[in-house]
Amino acid sequence: MDYARFVRLRLPVWERFAAQLAAPAKTMTHADLEALALGYRQVLHDHALSAARYPGTAAAERLRGLAVEGTRRLVAGRAEGPAGIAVFFSRTFPRAFRRQLGLTGIALALFLLAALWGLAITSLRPGLGITFLGPKAVAGLEEGRMWTDSLVSAVPPALSSSRIATNNLSVALGAWSGGVLAGLVPLYIVLLNGLLLGSILGVTLHYSMAGELLEFIAAHGPLEISLILVSAGAGLGIGRSLVIAGDRPRAAALRDATRDALAVLLGCLPWFVVLAVVEVFVSPSPDLPAPFKVAIGLSLEAIFLTLATVPGRSPDTQP
Repeated sequence: MDYARFVRLRLPVWERFAAQLAAPAKTMTHADLEALALGYRQVLHDHALSAARYPGTAAAERLRGLAVEGTRRLVAGRAEGPAGIAVFFSRTFPRAFRRQLGLTGIALALFLLAALWGLAITSLRPGLGITFLGPKAVAGLEEGRMWTDSLVSAVPPALSSSRIATNNLSVALGAWSGGVLAGLVPLYIVLLNGLLLGSILGVTLHYSMAGELLEFIAAHGPLEISLILVSAGAGLGIGRSLVIAGDRPRAAALRDATRDALAVLLGCLPWFVVLAVVEVFVSPSPDLPAPFKVAIGLSLEAIFLTLATVPGRSPDTQP
């Protein structure tokens, strides 16, 4: 789709969402909040698309502003000031996260299966590494060099962090918003990322560089994989509500699934910023010892999971 057609088709959605944001929060009904959440999901999807295909355009900048304002309204809109954010991260997000645990477990199982498959095929056929890494990266491995050595050195760290955060967020948004296609997109993203990780590990094993790869991903890899899987689990929840509504009206099942999925996504958003900073300043640094990177990675993962599963009211209680 060309840029002009993209703007022409999606502009009414952006205008409607901007009008919803302009409405006073105190006058909004439950129906208005549901409509706002739906518009927010559409804007996030368009923002990820514009950032990937039309970066730097007026549409991309406007969508970024709408996404930021939508996040602020939805996260803090249930109570004013810092108290609203505290309630969200201490109650709403953990309850939604726990309700999605089964689907996140399915995403994890599929990810591990795909990773094992990728590891197996590249261990048996190392030549496939060119398909996954490209000839330049494989040539570097043959010379004992990792392609990650110059991953962020060519651009300023701030710009690198922004690019990495945008890329990671785009993957997570794709897994989340793709749930509307009966959950097929989240499944694809989980399987693809698992296959890529396993395949790259298999190639580096062949060239005796697996240790360097694991050292590079030790600080950011656990959290990055978790965020993708959690977002995919939320997307699977949306897909499940469309395919298997049970004895409930499909619209009601979709509404509840979308509410939980939105809460999970909003709870993950701040971690993408943390992840980008670690991936720029910690992961590629040759001056930091491997045990320190491992400690950073495990600590970030432990903090995220602790906050996501913090004890509160019953997870079956609606936020």
